[in-house]
Amino acid sequence: MQANKEISALLTLIDDPDDEVFDTVAEKLLDYGRKIIPELEQLWEVTADQLIQERIEILIHRVHFQDLQHDFMEWSNSKHPELLRGAILVARYQFPDLNVPSILTQFDQVRRNVWLELNNYLTPIEQVNVFNSILYNYYKLQGHELTEREPKHFFINQVLESKQGNAFSLGVLYLALCELLDIPIFAVDLPRQFVMAYIDTLHHFYSPDDEGVQQIQFYVDPINGMIYTQKDVDTYLRKINAHDRDQYFTPLLSKRVIFKMLEELSLCYRYKREEAKAEEIQQLMRLLIEDNSDQG
Repeated sequence: MQANKEISALLTLIDDPDDEVFDTVAEKLLDYGRKIIPELEQLWEVTADQLIQERIEILIHRVHFQDLQHDFMEWSNSKHPELLRGAILVARYQFPDLNVPSILTQFDQVRRNVWLELNNYLTPIEQVNVFNSILYNYYKLQGHELTEREPKHFFINQVLESKQGNAFSLGVLYLALCELLDIPIFAVDLPRQFVMAYIDTLHHFYSPDDEGVQQIQFYVDPINGMIYTQKDVDTYLRKINAHDRDQYFTPLLSKRVIFKMLEELSLCYRYKREEAKAEEIQQLMRLLIEDNSDQG
């Protein structure tokens, strides 16, 4: 009861012309978290003053963003951060009321369609052909270049709804499916690109119990499913004078993939001169690099 009285008192101060008073009120309201949002939305509906409406919108966004930061930290600190969950968090930046169960249901339907076409006798190339057939022919996913600088192509919910995405959003969808279906495809850190590699673990014929050697069989472009050979990639690296080759072929952990996704999204917002959004995305990035040991 006391909390309700304090909330009511704080809400009456939102229209205070003094910015310092408003900042103090905002900080106190933020302490209440998501439960304050319905009251803010109700106040917005009965307020005619545009300035007050803008202040309420700022408050609602700050509450959502605070909530998102908390969830990003939880995801980042979990033992095995799932790639799909990370992509959902990225989408929640733009769509705070995202229907997560609906996203998971849609994803599971895609997974089931791929799984039905797979069997243990397929070669690596044939497995990728199954993925490509389902994603790019059946679902008709269309890839857009990152140079288009279009933020909406980063959000997994929009990929599933509009069938449009970029290398990161389509790649995360592809990788998340591989993760569940035990297909050894991982993102690798090629400069200026986001591509995936089929990485086989080879065992010595006479010592099958050894850990084995990981070897890249080929590369997959998430934009369209196109397959590249090691020779293609080596030619590309020579063309851009890239050095430190070993780091380019190491599989990326989920946190690193989401970090790179956010990094590119931030650049998109800067390109569109939406500096406040770019800075908030960088705040999320900083949450993921607090534990640098996990960024390999």
